[in-house]
Amino acid sequence: QVQLVESGGGLVQPGGSLRLSCAASGFIVNEYTIGWFRQAPGEEREGISCFTNADGNAYYADSVEGRFTISRDNAKNTVYLQMNSLKPEDTAVYYCAADPLPKSCWGQYDYWGQGTQVTVSS
Repeated sequence: QVQLVESGGGLVQPGGSLRLSCAASGFIVNEYTIGWFRQAPGEEREGISCFTNADGNAYYADSVEGRFTISRDNAKNTVYLQMNSLKPEDTAVYYCAADPLPKSCWGQYDYWGQGTQVTVSS
């Protein structure tokens, strides 16, 4: 059974950092396309980063390029999102998602975690 569990969210001041974790079970993370998404209240879900199985590369949305870094620990079967220089507009619920197909980062995903809240505020 595929399961994704996010953790690491919280309240942080502008300019601060957080590292989100996405612990996976039921599959091997480096064999799947893994994406990070976020959704702020009243807004559509936004894809922000992923490792795609199509070419093995990492991709980022323009809104987070240079500030966020996706990584994975194959031994722990976990994907991380390091978030630096956080801004109030980064406030959202953050989700990780997984799909077994080689695909674009911003397409449909079969499996989703429950989300973790990130709030950037002074």
